[in-house]
Amino acid sequence: MKRRNVVIVITLIVLVLAGVVFLLHHKSSPAPAAPAFAIQAADNLAAQGKLIEARKMYKDALSALEDKPETFAAAQKHVEDLNMQILLSPRVDENSFEYTVQSGDSLTKIARQNNTTIELIKKINNLTLDVLRLGQKLKIINAKFYLVIDKSQNTLSLKRGDETIKTYLVSTGANNCTPVGTFKIVNKLVNPTWFKAGAIIPAESPDNILGPRWMGFDLKGYGIHGTAEPDKLGQQVSKGCVRMRNDELIELYDLVPAETEVTIAD
Repeated sequence: MKRRNVVIVITLIVLVLAGVVFLLHHKSSPAPAAPAFAIQAADNLAAQGKLIEARKMYKDALSALEDKPETFAAAQKHVEDLNMQILLSPRVDENSFEYTVQSGDSLTKIARQNNTTIELIKKINNLTLDVLRLGQKLKIINAKFYLVIDKSQNTLSLKRGDETIKTYLVSTGANNCTPVGTFKIVNKLVNPTWFKAGAIIPAESPDNILGPRWMGFDLKGYGIHGTAEPDKLGQQVSKGCVRMRNDELIELYDLVPAETEVTIAD
């Protein structure tokens, strides 16, 4: 009788321990449906106009999707789309502040003091003129942007701290001739003239390959410009410069000021 009681007690102990192990395992393991649920919830928040909340939920889901490349890429695209919507909206977030126009202010002065661009201030605040009113409220971006160009992927990433705001597909130099290193944008031109060897090609000429904007590096002859061959984006085909789709080039030009750092890597 005593022996049977001992067996029963041992069996109960084993069952209890097995139950504890089972519960601990499932408590530490996320539910398989969690990422999909989070993405659906983020989609719903975005549809309601709750962009900042939706972006946070997408970001939280990303860490659980690293082993699912297609789903991860789709979620990352959602994050980048929301980044741009928030950036270009009048809504103030952790990377911006509300500024009250003071006596003597101008768009040039405010942009220079806050390391941003006149174009971005106007776009965010729906300004059509350069004239400001005393006491006017403006959303001003105070985050420092920088660019990272990956020649192996032919991508250009607009970054802020450790965060990728948006990724653009670009073309880089044929035979890997785009220089590697860290540079700065030292000049920005609208509708640039192309000073080609032996010729000067005006901005309005169809032979001008620079497109609508030029952002030149502190390495003479190199910079970021548009393209007349958008079908070749993603390839190494240029003479060393970085080519972008023309509408995306204009978008980026408006975002980054002179002196923005550009890192180019193999």
